[in-house]
Amino acid sequence: MSIQINYKNKGPKNPLANLVLFTDENFSVRGLNKYISNSEFSYISDLLKKSDLKKDLLFFEINSKKTIFLVSIKKDIKISEIENLGAKLYSYINFEKKNDYFFNSDTLNTKINSFIGHFLHGLKLKSYEFNHYKSIKKKKLISIYINGSKNKVSTNDQLKFKALEDGTFFARDLVSEPGNILHPDEYAKRLNSLKKYGLKVNIFNETKLKKMGMNALLGVGQGSIRGSYLVTIEWNGAKKNSKPLAFVGKGVCFDTGGYSLKPAKFMEDMTYDMAGSATVVGLMKNLALRKAKINAVGVVGLVENMVSGNAQRPGDIVKSYSGKTIEILNTDAEGRLVLADALTFTERKFKPQFMIDLATLTGAIIVSLGSEYAGLFSNNDKLSKQLINAGEKVEEKLWRMPLHKNYDKLINSKNADMQNINYIGGAGSTTAAQFLQRFILNKTPWAHLDIAGMAFSKYGGALNSGGATGYGVKLLNQLIEDNYE
Repeated sequence: MSIQINYKNKGPKNPLANLVLFTDENFSVRGLNKYISNSEFSYISDLLKKSDLKKDLLFFEINSKKTIFLVSIKKDIKISEIENLGAKLYSYINFEKKNDYFFNSDTLNTKINSFIGHFLHGLKLKSYEFNHYKSIKKKKLISIYINGSKNKVSTNDQLKFKALEDGTFFARDLVSEPGNILHPDEYAKRLNSLKKYGLKVNIFNETKLKKMGMNALLGVGQGSIRGSYLVTIEWNGAKKNSKPLAFVGKGVCFDTGGYSLKPAKFMEDMTYDMAGSATVVGLMKNLALRKAKINAVGVVGLVENMVSGNAQRPGDIVKSYSGKTIEILNTDAEGRLVLADALTFTERKFKPQFMIDLATLTGAIIVSLGSEYAGLFSNNDKLSKQLINAGEKVEEKLWRMPLHKNYDKLINSKNADMQNINYIGGAGSTTAAQFLQRFILNKTPWAHLDIAGMAFSKYGGALNSGGATGYGVKLLNQLIEDNYE
């Protein structure tokens, strides 16, 4: 499925064209007779008397070749609700045999800038599907024409929407790839290709990482025949001396759990254990495409947690990049080991304004929050508030969870500086975040987003049809737009 949008107020003036018209929240059709025939107006008016007006989208089959859609717009509608409406429309037209649709912006009565742009943005996000490995693919092309002089979408806004869609789709593609295709070696190659967008990409392979002392990260990947990598992706869109915003992602391309082996049931889903890194990569691509006026860096640790004669054992002790030692009590608590080295490296190397890490880190966060909120842990109230506000705007919601020094005793080790899991029980997500906080050495404002319940959806959501969600790309882009550009 592909969607082509023509914003230039052009398109064949076909009386049989499918129309999308906008009304108020009561489905008042007064004034719509300018845009449809008298017979169509009478037909729709009669049917509205028998329709469920509590809905926000109605469609009327005029004949086998023409459908008229009415979209109800309430007075206090939010941007996220506009995008959800666009996604809902896609759910209808996806199953229609018709291919051309004409949106009449003159029927809109709203002061919201780029209403049409947000509506179509939601429609495009919902249209994503991952069918790379289907032998038979749907080859349907939907053409959308924007007619009317009202609520035109500026060229700049078109660019922003397209960049955000491309970044989100790139993140979804990465998460959707199977583990035999997107292993760390292949992932590093794909990231190197981002240079064509103006991003600076540096790839640190195992040889370099060993010299740097990144033993926590390397320990996770040592059981795999694939390489382990740390990749930095830089975008410089502001003054050279401006401190960057830093985003760090967990990239465990497949997670068996190592010797602390996961149950066989649902292990196939562990291809998405690199979703935190995919969000960072999608965000960086988006920032480059829209020429964001900031400096930003994305840092991702790419490993594969496998079982072999060379794999890490429970009871091993490793020395991290920070110099702190870690006792590995559970090899399935591996994401925090990757992030530990990546966070310390990012702070030392780039001295950022803040650091935000994203990871499908704990099953405990799903027990706590399900698939409605990601868990937010932070050492900074200002950054936390900015993130929560951005999440509310784009409906990628966050719930702040506690950090406290009293949790430290749960991860203190008798044999090393700390252990990588709390075996006493309880507070699994908090103790994981408390572990990560130990690797923020210079009090840099930091937030940890545990996205385990948000990165992948079995049943789909408002703006996705199931599978990889790309959660976090819109959230972090909104954070930047609202506070740092």
